[in-house]
Amino acid sequence: MSTRRKRRTFTPEFKKQIVDLYRSGKSRKEIIDDYDLSPSAFDKWVQQHSQSGSFKEKDNLTPEQQELRELRKENTQLKMENEILKQAALIFGRK
Repeated sequence: MSTRRKRRTFTPEFKKQIVDLYRSGKSRKEIIDDYDLSPSAFDKWVQQHSQSGSFKEKDNLTPEQQELRELRKENTQLKMENEILKQAALIFGRK
């Protein structure tokens, strides 16, 4: 039975150092082994840095993903406003 690794967090500075090591010629496998990183995390950091220079999820969204996020937020807001109006109509309808 495999044991799960405890979730760790890394600073943006650390991630940038890892990407810089990779860009300077150190092999992917060497970096992953030396720093005990998961290959998926390492690949994600390299991709994020090459796309936007940022490691924040919101900075690495495609335009479609960003639009979907905004539309979902607007939809939630409109549903909430609709519920408020329904409640107000019930209250004022009784008087």
